[in-house]
Amino acid sequence: MKPGRPDASEYAPYYAGYIALVPGDDAVAAMESQRLQMMQMLAARSEREGNFRYGADKWSVKEVVGHLADAERVFSYRAMRIARGDKTPLAGFEQNDYVKSGGFGERRLTDLAEEFAAVRSASILLFRSLSDAAWACRGRASDKEVSVRALAFMIVGHELHHQRILEERYFAAIPRA
Repeated sequence: MKPGRPDASEYAPYYAGYIALVPGDDAVAAMESQRLQMMQMLAARSEREGNFRYGADKWSVKEVVGHLADAERVFSYRAMRIARGDKTPLAGFEQNDYVKSGGFGERRLTDLAEEFAAVRSASILLFRSLSDAAWACRGRASDKEVSVRALAFMIVGHELHHQRILEERYFAAIPRA
């Protein structure tokens, strides 16, 4: 069951856009390549660029990176609980509240990039360790049914979504010093 893409019955419609962004049918391989791509993308950015916002009410680059690590932790935690047979419904989380209280603006961009890489490494190890049967397990998160396989694809698609935003709306708009 591990290989292959999740079908629409495995996740809430809200996540269809993220899952559609994922190329191929191997979420773990995609996670591995994304880890390197994100590290390379962020290594090319200065601390000044890490504080850039493309709009007054938008997150900074640092806040986007912090959000990526937070959301991945939540999605991976959900996957672990569901894969282990825990039937307890899992609560949602309010991303804006997490970013607001995350203190990402006070941290260095290089530290946030390193944290993202560490979280991603932990996710890769978790998903690699799962049996085929565990990938097919389903549970409830944010009042919606979700499979472990869908959560892996959601992690990849969520990162791709934000990577595109970083490239198109942030890095393309940063004034050169």
